[in-house]
Amino acid sequence: MATWYECKVKYRKTDETGNQKMVGEIYLVDAISFTEAESRINEEMKAYVSEEFKIANIKVANYAEIHPFENADRWFKSKISLLAYDEESGKERKTNMYFLVQANDVKEAYDNTVHTMKGTMGDYTIPAISESAVLDVFPYFSGDEDELEQLERFNALKASKPVVAEIEDHMEFVTEEEEETV
Repeated sequence: MATWYECKVKYRKTDETGNQKMVGEIYLVDAISFTEAESRINEEMKAYVSEEFKIANIKVANYAEIHPFENADRWFKSKISLLAYDEESGKERKTNMYFLVQANDVKEAYDNTVHTMKGTMGDYTIPAISESAVLDVFPYFSGDEDELEQLERFNALKASKPVVAEIEDHMEFVTEEEEETV
């Protein structure tokens, strides 16, 4: 399981009118420590920012999973409540987790969250979805052959769109005529 670090980067940005102002933007990096997160965000930002920048803050993000989708330009934080029945106490218990889902609006973020939860066996609810301040996500890939496959999968997910498939009914029922012959 990946550990994600939220990195706040401050730098001077020129707006449409030509004025420069100091901005603080949040990026997510996959790393094993704060030190590695700082090193990785420095490397990633060198490609995007031509001027000086400062790492203002690094903290562990509380995302269980990250789900990129193509043709989406914003990241949304989806709160998912997993419902479980506690046999000892006889009560229903909720466990919350957070996904970071890429989408264009809240409705699409909801649809993408439902799509990512499609294979879940247990009951769940989605009590909240809000736009995140995260601008981009930088997963870790070492360059090993095994990890090239992961990189391709991540990029494929980033380039994919959830497909709403029609549900096919594969159940067979015996008609009354067939029942009479049996």
